[in-house]
Amino acid sequence: MTIRVQDDADPERFSNDWWTNVLLDKPLQLIMLIVIGVVVRYVLHRLIRRLVQRSVDKEPRTTMLGSKTAARVVLGGAGVYSERRVQRVQTLGSLAKSTVTAVVAVVVIVMALDVLGYSIGPLLASAGIAGVALGFGAQNLVKDFLAGVAMLVEDQYGVGDVIDMGEATGTVEAVSLRVTRLRSVDGAVWHVRNGEVLRIGNFSQEWARAVVDVGVAYDSDTTVVRRLLEEVSFELATEELWEDLIIEEPEVWGVEALGNDSIDIRLVVKTRPLEQWKVARELRERIKRRFDAEGIEIPFPQRTLWIRQEPPESDGRVSSRTQPPEPTPSPSPTPSPSPTQAPSAPEAPHTSPAAPADPAEKPASTDDTPIEQQQKASRPPAPEV
Repeated sequence: MTIRVQDDADPERFSNDWWTNVLLDKPLQLIMLIVIGVVVRYVLHRLIRRLVQRSVDKEPRTTMLGSKTAARVVLGGAGVYSERRVQRVQTLGSLAKSTVTAVVAVVVIVMALDVLGYSIGPLLASAGIAGVALGFGAQNLVKDFLAGVAMLVEDQYGVGDVIDMGEATGTVEAVSLRVTRLRSVDGAVWHVRNGEVLRIGNFSQEWARAVVDVGVAYDSDTTVVRRLLEEVSFELATEELWEDLIIEEPEVWGVEALGNDSIDIRLVVKTRPLEQWKVARELRERIKRRFDAEGIEIPFPQRTLWIRQEPPESDGRVSSRTQPPEPTPSPSPTPSPSPTQAPSAPEAPHTSPAAPADPAEKPASTDDTPIEQQQKASRPPAPEV
C-alpha cells in the first residue's frame, strides 16, 4: 500500500509568479543588458570609425598662396593632410576602440551580477583594493602605459621615424603603449620601455636638413670655394630626380671652423623628412668631383717623421752624445701650412673660379649614368647615426 503525501509548497513553487520571475524577469533583464551593451559598443565604434575616416579621406589643398610649391612645403611634410597625421589618427582610433570595448564589457558584467542577486559592494571594494595593490606592485607598468598614451596623443614619434632615445638610436618599427621597438643601422633591435624615455630626438618630423662641412686647404680662395658649392648644390636641387626631395634652395653659410689642417665651409640643404642623409651623400660625391676638376685641394691630416741615424762606430769610439746626428726627413707629401704659418705662394694663380676658359680642355666626365642616379634617388633612407 502506497501512501502519497501532498506537499503544500509545490503549487506555490510553480505558481505563475515563480515562472514569471524565473523565465521572464531575470533572463529578460540579462538579455536586454547584453543587447544594450552591444548596441552602445557598436554606436561608439561607428562614431570613432567615421571620425577617423573623415580625417583620412580629406584631400590636401593643391595650391597655397597661388603656388603648388608653397602648398608642398607647408602641407607636404608637416601639414594637416600628411601621411604621418593619417597614421597617428588611425592609431588613436584603434586605441579608442579597445578602450570603449573594455569599459562597456566591465559595466555589463557588473550590472549582470547585480541582476542575478549578487552583492556587488564587496566586489567593488575588492576591486579597489586589488587596484591599489596592483598600482603599488606594478608602478613601472602603469608608468609605461601612461607614457605610451602621452606619446601617441602628443605625436612625439611614429612608425618609420628615425629617433634618438638616448642609449638607442634607429628606425621605429613598432609602437605600443608599453614598449617601442627600434632597429639601428647595424641591424640590432632595441626594445625601449616608454616610461624610461627621458628625451627623444626625432630626425624625421616635419622637415630635415642636410649639413655638409667641406674642408679646403688654407691657400684656397674661400670666395671661389663658396661659389663652387653654390653651383653644385643648385644643380642638384634643379634636377628632376632630386627636386622633389629638396624643399628649399640650398644655402652656403660660410666658414664654419678654422681647423689645424683645413678651413671648413658649411653647406646646408632643407629636405623632406628622412631624405637628408641621401642628399648629403650625393652632395659630397659631386663636390669631390668638382673640386678635382677645378684643382681645389681637400687636405687630410699629415705627419712628418724624423728618423734618428746613429753614426758608425770607429776606433776612437765617438759618442753620439758629443756629435748629434742631423735629422733626415722621410719622403712624404708636403703638409699644408698651419693657421700660424704664412701660406706659400701657389704655383699658378686661379684663372677662373667656375670652369676652365676652354670647354674642350675639361677632363673626361665621371658623372653617374641616369640609371645610377635613379637608383640613388629611389634608395631607402639610411641614417648616418
